[in-house]
Amino acid sequence: MIVYRFHILLCAFAAGVAMQTVFRFTFPVIAWMFVIAFGLMLVWSKNNRDISAPTVFSISLLCLCVGFGLLKTEFAWQQFNHSPLEAVIEEPVALTGVVIREPEARENSTHLYVQVDDDLLLVTTDRHAKVRYGDEVFVEGTVERPEAFTTDLGREFNYPGYLLARGVEYTISFAQVETLSGGNGSTVIAFLLAQKQRLIAGIESVLIEPQAGLGEGLLLGVKQALGEDLENAFRTTGIIHIVVLSGYNVMLVVAFVMFVLSFLLPRTARLVAGILSIVAFALIVGLSATVVRACVMASILLIAQAYGRTYDILRALLLAAAIMIFINPFLLLYDIGFQFSFMATLGLVLIAPKFESLVTEGFKHIGIKEFFIATVATQIAVLPLLLYYIGEVSLIAVVVNVLVLPVVPMAMLVTFLAGVVALFSTTFAIPFAFVAHCVLTYITTLATYFAAIPFASVSITSFTLPWVFILYGVIAGVLLWFNNKSSHTHSSIVGWTIEEEKEPVPMAQRQQDTGPTQPLMVR
Repeated sequence: MIVYRFHILLCAFAAGVAMQTVFRFTFPVIAWMFVIAFGLMLVWSKNNRDISAPTVFSISLLCLCVGFGLLKTEFAWQQFNHSPLEAVIEEPVALTGVVIREPEARENSTHLYVQVDDDLLLVTTDRHAKVRYGDEVFVEGTVERPEAFTTDLGREFNYPGYLLARGVEYTISFAQVETLSGGNGSTVIAFLLAQKQRLIAGIESVLIEPQAGLGEGLLLGVKQALGEDLENAFRTTGIIHIVVLSGYNVMLVVAFVMFVLSFLLPRTARLVAGILSIVAFALIVGLSATVVRACVMASILLIAQAYGRTYDILRALLLAAAIMIFINPFLLLYDIGFQFSFMATLGLVLIAPKFESLVTEGFKHIGIKEFFIATVATQIAVLPLLLYYIGEVSLIAVVVNVLVLPVVPMAMLVTFLAGVVALFSTTFAIPFAFVAHCVLTYITTLATYFAAIPFASVSITSFTLPWVFILYGVIAGVLLWFNNKSSHTHSSIVGWTIEEEKEPVPMAQRQQDTGPTQPLMVR
């Protein structure tokens, strides 16, 4: 009952965040929500023996959590719409600021997040600009408000909301950027990013493209080196998630780090070192919603293991989401990556166990059962979002993921070893580079081959928001039907002679017991 109430209260907080993001209630309205909550709490305290007392208490808690979500989101809104830059919209300006995030190199441009006084601007400049994190830069260009645009598949992309989730209210495109000085950011982050660039240089010294770009994507989420054609092939085949650092990649890294630390440190020190390693990795690869969600869940897992507590993956998922939304309320509705990551993991928790009993033993014998189940579960869980945001669904994603996911751990390991060893000796790195080249070529070949199949993906011209809720309602209904059917099956065996038999452990329970050594449960 306590766990159930915990889930409901977190959902109520998220509902408050969503309501305030869309409707922008005033402070008096928000205050009334708290008045109602405390009023119901007083009623409950005076009549706590009444039969309706538990219901009154629950409603008061719900109102309190909704009100807290409203208030937190309103505070987030207050940081915008008060900038002096509002007076110079669509006018050329000259500004000085500091690059506070790692520059994002794209195919034709470089994106810089520049802090100018109290404003964070997205500055787009030349692809080959020599700008690093922590540089103080002089920017010349035209200040603009971002606008929504229509994608190639007819979907409207809420670009202003996407940038709000990143703290950005204004942009400057095609800017002239001049570096004035360096070293104005965090020394720790600058050091970590420098090591990242060293590793990338090591990988590129022993691997050619596109294998080098794919290896960097698997390890560090760097995907611009893939090239447009190969990136489109990865999207068509449904494996683009492996090069944008899904939770699967993150958990593989965490499992490897904890395996190494288990030989070096005692349990308490291993916990501290493990969490610090997770934080460092998140800073190196960028604090995307997917990475942060996976890292928070991994940290909760390490803490649970250190103190001998049971790891409930659903509770950890909801807690991680609540923490992220509390820090940045705009993630909930404006960050597509957060939504996909959350729903994919929820699919692994709720849908995957239902499929486990349906999958034939043949899959188990050839070692792909868990990959098949995980892929099907996540594809079902994110299908409504895919149809709404993207409008394109891969028909071969399950097949390609089953063929690719088993080799991803090896590809990440040998690419990492090749890059690290190459920093000291390219000669000694050759054996690792050869294996990495073979595995990475296998992945690119599969993606290219399957993407060329006719009707590898289908496009849906129109899929409105109400259909998202309808489709998720259907999925929820099917899950409830499975649960009721399972309960009925168990209750119908009364009167039979039952012999004791060891039952297989469900996937979700295996994840709770084994932790990061079973990374498929976190997407």
